[in-house]
Formats: sequence, C-alpha cells, structure tokens
Amino acid sequence: MATLDTLQTAPLNLWDDGSIRIGSSRVTLDSVVHEFTGGATAEQIQDDFPSLSLREIYSAISYYLDRQPQVEDYLRQRDEEASAVRSETEDVPRSDALRRRIRERSAQLTPRP
Repeated sequence: MATLDTLQTAPLNLWDDGSIRIGSSRVTLDSVVHEFTGGATAEQIQDDFPSLSLREIYSAISYYLDRQPQVEDYLRQRDEEASAVRSETEDVPRSDALRRRIRERSAQLTPRP
C-alpha cells in the first residue's frame, strides 16, 4: 500500500511590509478572503486574479477557514494600518503646503519672458 503525505501547506509568503501574499504572486491573502467572504467562488476569484492557480486559491481559502479567528485578527490589523496611512495622506493642511511648495518651486524654475 502506498503511503501518502497527509500534511498540506498553503502557498503563503510573509512580505517585509507585513502582508501575506499567495504563491509567487503579489495577490494578498486579504484580497482572496475579502472576495470569498463576499460570496465569490474560487473560479470567480481566479477571474479577478488570473495569476493565481485554483490550487493556490483553494489553499488560501482552506487556510482562512482553518484559522479564521487568527486571520480575522490579521485582517483587522491590516485595516487599521490602511486607515492610518489614509489619514496621513489625506491630511489637507499637509497636502496644501506641499502643493504651495510645488507651485513656488515651479515658478522659480520657469523662465520669465
């Protein structure tokens, strides 16, 4: 009788920025889980992310289902980080100051007739 390896691992990689990516792609676990929890099938997810194989998608979904509380915590943390970045980039006074400096710099560099 043949022996089978019964341990299966998900093709997930932790990137330096703290995100979890699937396989050798740039697609995040966040993206696949979001679509899955929104009702998308693995095939529909593959339509949106053709760089992923169905095996990778099913593995990511299985990983999520097996570790749902931990993955939900990870997703919450990622959402909080994204909100902080959005707040920082949408800071109007800082944006206005940057625009003003760009205009001043442009005016200095533009030759006058």
